[in-house]
Amino acid sequence: MRSAVNDLLGAYDKLIMDPVHGGIPLYRHEIAVIDHPLFQRLRNICQNDILSLVFPGATHSRFLHSIGVMHVGSRMFRAMIDAYLRERQLSDHSDLTLSQLDAIDYLTKVIRLGCLLHDSGHSSFSHQFTKARRIHELMAHPTRFEALWRGEDYTRYYPQPPRELEHEHYSVRVAHEVLSAIALSNAGLAPEDILGVMETTDVQPSEAFCRHAITFWSFIAGEDASSGVLDQDDVPHMVMGLLSSIVSGEIDADRADYMLRDGFHSSVTIGGFNLDHLLSNLRFGWDVGSRWLGLAITHKGLGALEDFVYSRHQMYRKVYAHKTALGFDWLLREAINEVLDEPEIFDWVDTCLSNMTDFTELTDSFFWEAFRRYARKHPKSYSKCIVDRIKLDHLDTRDNLSADEISAHCDYLVRALGLNPGDVVTCSMRARFSNIQDNFNGIKVLIRDPVTRTRSLKQITSVSEFFSKFSDGTITHFYHQPTLLRR
Repeated sequence: MRSAVNDLLGAYDKLIMDPVHGGIPLYRHEIAVIDHPLFQRLRNICQNDILSLVFPGATHSRFLHSIGVMHVGSRMFRAMIDAYLRERQLSDHSDLTLSQLDAIDYLTKVIRLGCLLHDSGHSSFSHQFTKARRIHELMAHPTRFEALWRGEDYTRYYPQPPRELEHEHYSVRVAHEVLSAIALSNAGLAPEDILGVMETTDVQPSEAFCRHAITFWSFIAGEDASSGVLDQDDVPHMVMGLLSSIVSGEIDADRADYMLRDGFHSSVTIGGFNLDHLLSNLRFGWDVGSRWLGLAITHKGLGALEDFVYSRHQMYRKVYAHKTALGFDWLLREAINEVLDEPEIFDWVDTCLSNMTDFTELTDSFFWEAFRRYARKHPKSYSKCIVDRIKLDHLDTRDNLSADEISAHCDYLVRALGLNPGDVVTCSMRARFSNIQDNFNGIKVLIRDPVTRTRSLKQITSVSEFFSKFSDGTITHFYHQPTLLRR
């Protein structure tokens, strides 16, 4: 088994060339994960469902996005380590011990695999799949979770079965299947630690993780690490929370990659931000009294964070909520519901959602073929619209309407334009920005006194007014159905 020192020196086994990040190094156990059929299926799932019908370049896959997230997550963690070492060496010129190197190496590997597998449970057309009514009903079946885990022990990850399954639950199930199939012990890793940093799980860290977490905490917190305020079990869970925030948080590797990748492949410049500048200003933050360990950003890095948030806001409004894109999303969901009316398709999808071997079949290709077959038999169908790119006719767009106001505006358009009420449809996207202020209060601003060199943390919204400007916004588009679908 290769030593931590060799891994930290970059002795990788393979290099993938990525159009967004350039060369991405891979290690032996990561290659084994990527080569597994359940991960390879992500090659056949587009990152942005059918956004390519509007932005033709947006054909990039969940496969490369997942590898990109792994790369960014690793960079985030190591950037904070590097910054801490630079600042620490200015005062005491201390070097890392082997146990500290080993701890950093272990946590880095956990982050990388957590990021790599975070989206492995996505099915055909990503988020639109679970939004389709018939699919939602299938995933909400009361015995679905038990069927999905038949023969496997899920209690390490879920003390109680979830009430309703989402794609995150499938990611955990896929991760368990994949990690059980590879020689993970050769990398010195415990699978529960990787699944513990993924969404929806509640995991007791392994003995190895607890040992490395305590070493890591002592290394970064210095004198604060010996505080009697913390219990023995606090530190591993604090460290796991830190790693989880890198995998899935407000400043996380997932968002950083998909914003850059979606902007690049859509040729939309509004999604751009300076990742290097953002990473160079990330720091570890902790508060022993509140048992908090998380991400902090330097005061001079606030501009980079503001660019990150604004770019995300603009991508939602200008790309993900584009009037034609949302219209095709609506047609896609109806087409999925439509083909599931065929018993053979319904039964097979039902089987795939409960069996990991068959789950590999749930790709975009499966449904594209189903749409083509259905469209040949039913030329006046939603499937025909998807196959031949027949879009909804856009009528109007309104912001922040209530359900009653949406209904009233539909009635107005029907009367004013002389339309059949059944031919007017609406699509809404809620840009989830109301939580920015609250969630960014969990990301602290690191203030350092230039004379005493003492550190203090402040809530981000008390330092920058920028993050208080965002609120939830709902964009609603109104459409007239295509001629072939009109009643």
